[in-house]
Amino acid sequence: MCCGQHSEPPPIVLKADTALDHLVSAGLWGVGLAWMAPMMCAQMALMCLMDPKKFDWLARIYTRGQIALTGSKWRAVVHPEIDTNRAYLFFQNHTNHLDHCTFYPATPHFKQGVELEEHFKIPVYGWFMKRRGTIPVVRGSLHQMRLLTSLIRAELDRGNSLLVFPEGTRTLDGRLGRFEPGMFRVARMLKAPIVPVAVTGMYRVMRKGSHLIRPGHRVTVYCDKPVETIDLSIKEIPELINRVHKTISERINSYWENEQY
Repeated sequence: MCCGQHSEPPPIVLKADTALDHLVSAGLWGVGLAWMAPMMCAQMALMCLMDPKKFDWLARIYTRGQIALTGSKWRAVVHPEIDTNRAYLFFQNHTNHLDHCTFYPATPHFKQGVELEEHFKIPVYGWFMKRRGTIPVVRGSLHQMRLLTSLIRAELDRGNSLLVFPEGTRTLDGRLGRFEPGMFRVARMLKAPIVPVAVTGMYRVMRKGSHLIRPGHRVTVYCDKPVETIDLSIKEIPELINRVHKTISERINSYWENEQY
């Protein structure tokens, strides 16, 4: 079995949203945007004056605050073999537009993003990513893959880590989807270590197809043992994909098995 294809777990059916849920969500959106706008503007202004790494502390305050304002309890579980002085490709499951904020403060690494080019059209968020140096991805372009590899190599050479969403799209059912192989090929070419990152609880907070923010949940970020890609052959890429997929999916499936929907 390859490319992250695994047997289907049972579907997740969550309770229906109520009028009160909509009212609470509207309030959370208000305070969340009131926090996001000045924090992003401050960071964009500072980016005109200095390297973002010099005020990474502000990015951590912003991201922790953004998740706190969803009414969620946040924690990170980080594998002891993750070296704070080494650059990684962090491969995370994709749940919603707050995924970057959810993961960013989990480790002390300065992290650059890799996102679909269409996300740069999102007001404020897109402008911020462009200013910060987030790497855009265009689907199905060989030239883009070569350029992407070059840009990621440059970030790794600077000592920066990368945040990657190997599914390429947000989950529709709370489970982990199929992985696209492109970034695994890039990791092999650059001999870059991959850290599997599983985020649980965030699907309850906000999910694709609904703009509601639902408070009162625990969000956990699991950063598991790094997977090395040195001396990996092209033929071993499917095995690499399955290994990373299995690590992340086991965390997510275990969460749903131990939580009441």
